[in-house]
This record gives sequence, structure tokens and C-alpha cells, in this order.
Amino acid sequence: MKLILLTAIQEFEADIKNMLKNANVHSYSFQDVKGYKKNTEELASNWFGTEIPETDSIVFYAFVPKTNSSAVFEAVTNFNSHQETLSHIHIAILNIEQSN
Repeated sequence: MKLILLTAIQEFEADIKNMLKNANVHSYSFQDVKGYKKNTEELASNWFGTEIPETDSIVFYAFVPKTNSSAVFEAVTNFNSHQETLSHIHIAILNIEQSN
């Protein structure tokens, strides 16, 4: 059993849902979140200096068998390799030792 965590900008929501569907992940949760990324160049040129820009983002999580997690990882890797924007889908896969 694996726990998949995916984070991305909100614009990739439909892409992630399709990836999960194609990898036979039929049960998952997701939530809107605010993403922050400290960029020292932006802060230096920012008149107020203390503001860190927010990004409307999403996080998905799902408990899946190992084979499904590999399919999702491959789909994300493929998606990111064809992205022309700076933003990508980020994925982490964690081992689950016990669950009920």
C-alpha cells in the first residue's frame, strides 16, 4: 500500500484527475490550498519587501496499491516532461506499513 501526494497549481486539476482515472485510482481526496514560494529576486524588487506571492494550488492524496502508484508517477513524469510552463505537478509516494 502506498500514499500518493500530488501538488500543483489549480489549472492542472483536470489533468491530475485524468491521470488518476487512467491509473485506476478511483478513490482520492483533494483540497484547495495556497502555495507560497519565496523568491529572493522578487522580494528584492518588491516595494513592500515582506510579501511572498500566493498561488492558488491543489493537493491530492490517495491510498493505492503499489502498481497504481507507479502508473501515476509515470503519468506525472510524462506530463511534466511536455510542460512548457515553469509550473509542474509535484508527486511524492510514501510507503504505508500498516493500515485498516
